[in-house]
Amino acid sequence: MNAWTTPVALTQPLRLSVLMPVRDDWSSAAELIRRLEKILSSEACVAEIILVDDGSVERCQRDDFQMDSSFVRAIRTLRLRRNLGHQRAIAIGLVHVQQTSNCDAVIVMDADGEDTPEGVSQLLRAYTESRGRLAVFAERSRRSESLVFRVFYQLYKIVHRCLTGISVRVGNFSILPALHLNTLVVMSELWNHYAAAVFRSNLPFTMIPIPRGARIAGKSRMNFIALVSHGLSAISVFGDIVGVRLLIGSLACSLLAGLGIVVFAAIRLFTDSVLPSWGAYATGTLAIIMIELIAIAASFTFFVLSNRTNLGFVPLRDYALFVEETVDIYCP
Repeated sequence: MNAWTTPVALTQPLRLSVLMPVRDDWSSAAELIRRLEKILSSEACVAEIILVDDGSVERCQRDDFQMDSSFVRAIRTLRLRRNLGHQRAIAIGLVHVQQTSNCDAVIVMDADGEDTPEGVSQLLRAYTESRGRLAVFAERSRRSESLVFRVFYQLYKIVHRCLTGISVRVGNFSILPALHLNTLVVMSELWNHYAAAVFRSNLPFTMIPIPRGARIAGKSRMNFIALVSHGLSAISVFGDIVGVRLLIGSLACSLLAGLGIVVFAAIRLFTDSVLPSWGAYATGTLAIIMIELIAIAASFTFFVLSNRTNLGFVPLRDYALFVEETVDIYCP
């Protein structure tokens, strides 16, 4: 067995870091933490909660987060210099945890209430059953979005499956062994998409079905453009795989186009059959298509090769550029 598959001794109580990206949803975050306290106070665990302030306009109110808790040992905000989006906020938060915390596991969840305290309890049970050797992701068993969203989401899943060979089944809601952070914080892919980076890392993980909850307050800022950008970020993590698949597809289509040209030429040269008037146009069109596909295949080849030598953004090295300040807002 290697370090990834060998069960580790679980400490009592289990020390957790709960990571929540927040943008102006302070009231929802405060209510969610109170609900976490009610659900998990009887569990054999303690938690520090890190709210990654992703460029909020409104400032956090300390009074909203004061409580008498045996579960929550500290709450702090990690304020970023600008809005980066929740995926990059999660990446910076994970590096912060890896650098400053002595926790056993990290829970990644949204602060708006769609990731529920009951779901956290399910993740903890699955994590404990794995003896702390597996990351556990919430596989959404029920979605509450509109019909239009679900239709486009299904289309996205099909495209993602075709391009990467991996099915989209999870979001950010998860529990991650702290030892996994040592691998993730040096992965450029983490900067684009947290869950896809875990999948790409080959770290051991599992999934359990957990329904999505309802927002505590306010409306989601996720619009169609943001959803498309989020999907492309997930696909970009597998850029070399996508490049190879498109390269193979382009070459296969160019071979089919070349075969069509050969068939038309063979009919013209070796038979007495008269080609229809559109035959010449079809041959020319196939020739153009074949040349374009070969050019596309060549570009994908250079793209894949360049990506293998490009280190890009390394979260562990570069994350501090975006951190403005860290503030303790609850420390009993």
